[in-house]
Amino acid sequence: MDNAATTALSGEVLNAMMPVMTECFGNASSIHAYGREAAAYVEKARAQVAAAIGAAPSEIVFTGSGTEADNLAIHGYALRNKKRGNHIITTTVEHHAVLHTCEALEKQGYEVTYLPVDEYGLVTKEQVEAAIKENTILVSIMFANNEVGSIMPIEEIGKLCRERKIAFHTDAVQAVCHVPIDVNAMNIDMLSISAHKIHGPKGVGALYVRKGILIEPLIVGGAQEKRKRAGTENVAGIVGLGAAIEIGVREMPNAMAKVKALRDRLIDGILSAIPEVKLNGHRENRLPGNVNVSIRYIEGEAILLMLDINGIAASSGSACTSGSLDPSHVLLSMGIPHEIAHGSLRLSLSDYNTDEDVDYVLSKLPEVVAKLRKMSPLYNG
Repeated sequence: MDNAATTALSGEVLNAMMPVMTECFGNASSIHAYGREAAAYVEKARAQVAAAIGAAPSEIVFTGSGTEADNLAIHGYALRNKKRGNHIITTTVEHHAVLHTCEALEKQGYEVTYLPVDEYGLVTKEQVEAAIKENTILVSIMFANNEVGSIMPIEEIGKLCRERKIAFHTDAVQAVCHVPIDVNAMNIDMLSISAHKIHGPKGVGALYVRKGILIEPLIVGGAQEKRKRAGTENVAGIVGLGAAIEIGVREMPNAMAKVKALRDRLIDGILSAIPEVKLNGHRENRLPGNVNVSIRYIEGEAILLMLDINGIAASSGSACTSGSLDPSHVLLSMGIPHEIAHGSLRLSLSDYNTDEDVDYVLSKLPEVVAKLRKMSPLYNG
């Protein structure tokens, strides 16, 4: 129940990777036969990733993670285009891969506007339009929130940015293969992807960079990835990403319907079985597999530990901030009080989940909540 943190590696993806891990040992930058064989695997994966989002293969840059893709997009574009301006627009609910990159740029003299969100964790095109200045060069707004699952009005914002000749980046790590994406129809200039969120391997991601968009490399020392990202290619990981995204797009219509049905049954079951629970994020306009609730009078960490004892893996927010005792910055930005945000629980489903999984959670979670509330000095029944 924690697929937003990571997903199980698909057997079909593993099968695609095995020849590279066991037989094709060449360096993809070498010009001999072994190198050319490895390079062919990389270029096939590049075409697979491009096809999944409506891009051209030449517009795909492989990275080591979705976080690196975010950094390369924002930092790389800001550095390369500083002569054009130094103002960036983003939101208060972005993944820290975006927020911390923007904060680092502020220390280098850039100006960043952090747009507030509504009660569902959403911003509007009108907010973005009102924030644009003469020196605005980049807008970075996530496709769908990793904690509460709300889906942003990406197409509208992309159209606005295209009209204003401002580059538009979206962190689509949680959205790829879960909702349809077309970078051309949505006027997206840069888009971040991570393999391990879509039943691919960890340690590999990609950044779509529209032709004509110039970025400064963050890692130098080689000519790989058209000089946008130096370093010997992780051929097996790249092959895994290519296979995972091709499979994910192929199976997306059926997977979306299945996962959405599981999600809705889980939400309805939790809200009906447990009092004093609030659903976070938009009820309909959300990722198919995202369930995020705030359970009053108990701590999220305690819920997670009790669920883990019962064999249920869940989270209280982003796995990247699980070591922090602070409540979710996303929930606080949505106006949820500090004490309620501390009791947040995220359950995130994939197409590998079953009706039996949902039944099991609905049988155990009310017991866990009741037990913890009995120990809570705040709860009076």
